[in-house]
Parts: sequence; structure tokens; C-alpha cells
Amino acid sequence: MIFMLAGTSDAKELAEKIKQDGHSLLASVVTEEAAVKLESSGISARVGRLTAEQMAAVLQENMANVVVDASHPFAEEASRHAIQAAKEAGIPYIRYERSSINTYDEKVQKVDSYEEAAMKAREKGGTIFLTTGSKTLPVFANKLVNDERVRMICRMLPRAENMEKCKNLGIAQQDIVAMQGPFSKELNQALYKQFGVDTVVTKESGKQGSFDEKVTAALELGLEVILIKRPDVAYEKVTDHSQEVLHYLQDLLIKTCGDTSIKD
Repeated sequence: MIFMLAGTSDAKELAEKIKQDGHSLLASVVTEEAAVKLESSGISARVGRLTAEQMAAVLQENMANVVVDASHPFAEEASRHAIQAAKEAGIPYIRYERSSINTYDEKVQKVDSYEEAAMKAREKGGTIFLTTGSKTLPVFANKLVNDERVRMICRMLPRAENMEKCKNLGIAQQDIVAMQGPFSKELNQALYKQFGVDTVVTKESGKQGSFDEKVTAALELGLEVILIKRPDVAYEKVTDHSQEVLHYLQDLLIKTCGDTSIKD
């Protein structure tokens, strides 16, 4: 059985290919919405974040043969937990990560962390448009909400808990864009114009994260872009090609079981 960290659109596509190859698969996701999408494709899914110890227990309980980590490029904690859990369970680990986009390296200001991005945004002042999601919103709110030189616009998923988080952080309703992506370049530009944006803060999430559309839209309008680089995680085996993951799984089972499918 394959244990897979999923949740993104490209992870779902990979999970479907793994299932089509005849492998038994359990996907681990954070939200009910992600689980429903996977289960609609006939893929078993569990919901909720796991510590390394909890993940190791799930691996043993389900007699997992391998861990496929297809979590979001910025879900570094989940990846580190998966690496540790695989080691504790004594099974292989492979990381599938969408490729980076380096086209804009000379046109944007790159930073190493959310904290650094918040500090740079405060230095710039004006209207700051956040496309970094709700998880790290407190980092930016603590630096920007009470600064009279800054207006912080937050774009995030339209979930009740996100609205509650904004309320608790003192973010006004008129500064919230609650929308489900993906967003086209044209829609991004319309939003930037609507709010009179000066600087866009985003992270290098890759093509599947509509990174191109966000950054191109900003640069064409002459806006500044603060880009948060991907976290530095010591992956044991990593690829950005889904076919390579499928070949790895087939080769692994041939070596360990003399079979061509990973089953219960």
C-alpha cells in the first residue's frame, strides 16, 4: 500500500495515475474538500494534519510499503514529518514537487521567509496585496495592520475560519478578498487596479499555483513583487516528473515483492 501526502491539484492527478497503475493507495489531506475530490476518483483519503509519530503509526497500521510526498511546496513541516515517519517505519520515501519557475528572478525581490517578506512590505508602504494564504496571515498582520503607512489586502479561500481569523487579527472586511482560485492574469490585474495595489507579496508555488498569472499581472502594471522562496528541505529523493514517480513505484515493488503492483 502507498501512503501519499496530497491535497493539491497536481497531487490529485498523480494519485489518479497511481491508482490507474493498479496500486493500493491511501491519501492524506488537510481538508474535507480535498478528501471529497479524491474520493470522487475512487481514492481512499484521511483528513487531518499528522505529527511524525502519528504518521509513523498510520504507516504501520496500514502496512504501507512506501511514502509518496506530493504535498504543497510550502508544506515543509508535513514533508519533514513524512521523511521522519518513513525512516521510523523503515520504508522508502519519494518527494514529488512541482517544478520551480525562475523566469522572474531578476524582476522581483526574493526573500527567504514570511517574516522577511512582511518587513520588506512595511518598508515599502502603500497598498500591499497578499496572495500567501491564511496560514501565515498573523506574521503579516503583526507587522502591517497597525501601520498607518500601509493598507494590507488579503486574498484567501472563502472559509468561515479564515474570516474569523481576519476578525481576530483586526483586518477590516473591506481589506479581504475571499475567493477560490485559480485566478487568470486578467482577474489579478482587475483586483490590483481595484485596490490601487503598490506591491504584491506571493510565494514561488509553481505553475499549478498560478504563480505566472500573479507575477506577470503585477509586473505588467509596474507593481513591485516580493517573492518568498521555497523552504529548504533535505529531501532524500525528489522529482518533478509524475512518470518518474510511477516508474520508481514499479521498480520498488519488483525489487521487494517480485510483483508489479503495491497492494494491501
